[in-house]
Amino acid sequence: MAKERARRRAEREALAAREKAAAARRRRRREALRRLKPTLPRRRRTGTLLARRPRVQRAGIAALTVVLVAAAWFLVDPLGLRLVLIVLLVLVLPAVVVIALGRRT
Repeated sequence: MAKERARRRAEREALAAREKAAAARRRRRREALRRLKPTLPRRRRTGTLLARRPRVQRAGIAALTVVLVAAAWFLVDPLGLRLVLIVLLVLVLPAVVVIALGRRT
């Protein structure tokens, strides 16, 4: 009886050693592949400025932009000044939105 238990224990230990060796080989292979594979730098930002805002805020930003562009178009007479004001509005809008509504990350 003792010999039978010892034989079974030896079989279990041999099987466990084979499984452990196979797991170690898989781990080493994965690590080697990970070292060989080029990695891209991780980006912290996942969306654009407007995509991270609620729908109401996006609608408000768009509506205010349209109102300001219309005001610049109808209240300012020279065409060059109209275009300069509209370009300035488009360039300054992201900073104004972040300052007024806070940053969403």
